[in-house]
Amino acid sequence: MYQEFIALQQNQTWSLVPPPPMANILVVAGCFVPKPELMVLSKEDKHDCKIYFLVYVDDNVITSSHSSTINSLISALGRAFLVKDLGDLSFFLGVEVDHTAHGLILFQGQYIKQLLTGSKMLHTKPSNSPMAANLKLSKFDSPDFEDATLYRSIVGGLQYLSLNRPDLSFAVNKVCQFMHTPKASHWTVVKCSLRYLKATINYVLLFKPQTDFSLQAYSDADWGGCPDDRRSTRRFCIYLGHHLISWSSKKQSTVARSSTKAEYKSLASLAAKVIWLQTVLHELGVFLSTAPTLWCDNIGVIYLSMNPIYHSKTKHMDIDFHFVRDRVAANTLQVQFCSSQDQLANLLTKPIVADRFHRLRSSLNVVDTSLASKGCIKLNDSSETLHKHKDGITGGTAIT
Repeated sequence: MYQEFIALQQNQTWSLVPPPPMANILVVAGCFVPKPELMVLSKEDKHDCKIYFLVYVDDNVITSSHSSTINSLISALGRAFLVKDLGDLSFFLGVEVDHTAHGLILFQGQYIKQLLTGSKMLHTKPSNSPMAANLKLSKFDSPDFEDATLYRSIVGGLQYLSLNRPDLSFAVNKVCQFMHTPKASHWTVVKCSLRYLKATINYVLLFKPQTDFSLQAYSDADWGGCPDDRRSTRRFCIYLGHHLISWSSKKQSTVARSSTKAEYKSLASLAAKVIWLQTVLHELGVFLSTAPTLWCDNIGVIYLSMNPIYHSKTKHMDIDFHFVRDRVAANTLQVQFCSSQDQLANLLTKPIVADRFHRLRSSLNVVDTSLASKGCIKLNDSSETLHKHKDGITGGTAIT
């Protein structure tokens, strides 16, 4: 895409046909859309400085390593649209953003307070986990909850919070499965999650400076975990270096006949996500130092991903799951074994005891801001950073 853009510039194609008024202003400014389906526009100016323009309806974020390039793009937009420059990024789509000495943090403290107030749980007793250990929910285990509208409203809020709080993902995934006919037991889990939010209202998602640009991903599944339909839930979390950048907790669409199939389906979903992320990073100018590594705690899945022989016991598996083998054979993906104790996706797979929950939570980069203020969060001393200081990287605009 970039080479095509350069060719158009060299041929002076832009000057052949003038653009219509009030249209294609971003194209005129020299921006192009990366290949993956992203709402991100990219530009590279004469100073070899890239600008990224994140678009969501009329809320937008511009980021670059030079403030002058940000200002020039804002000026170009201002000549065609009504633009309000909000300065350094501090709030976007309900997410608060802050640049600290320890790195970039994302949090939703105000939204949590609103949710607790709306559910009359602001002064409730805190909880040390969002869901009791070893609890299984069913659509037949208790009477109907009397206020289904309230249930859907609060669970919708929890679902939005889980976009920045991976430690909530499992509990939220479970209560979301009963939106149609919620039961009293399901509301109990919702209240437990709200009490957990009360206890962790100051927790944030932290991105620290780093130079490690390798993709590491963890895959897990709870075979037949749903007592109603015996479908499994697949979970994964993906790290760029030490940063958690993507995670998911979702019930599989079909019943797995074995734990190996459930885990292999989860691994295949993760592989597709990692390949897509690799393409996105390439478009953004981030090149991985090694092939992405997928970690799994099922030895049968490890052998299946590396063995080209089509065993009779795996004939029932969909062929598209086996594209993992092709990627492993081509050395574009690595599949490695990790013990269940080291499986970081366990937090997204099942309810676990509080002590282990807290240990795994810290591995997801969910930290207490009070620890940062006390200097308990250690950083490396590298001068290269993934998220640079606010003076040179971010500006925010809202287009109305």
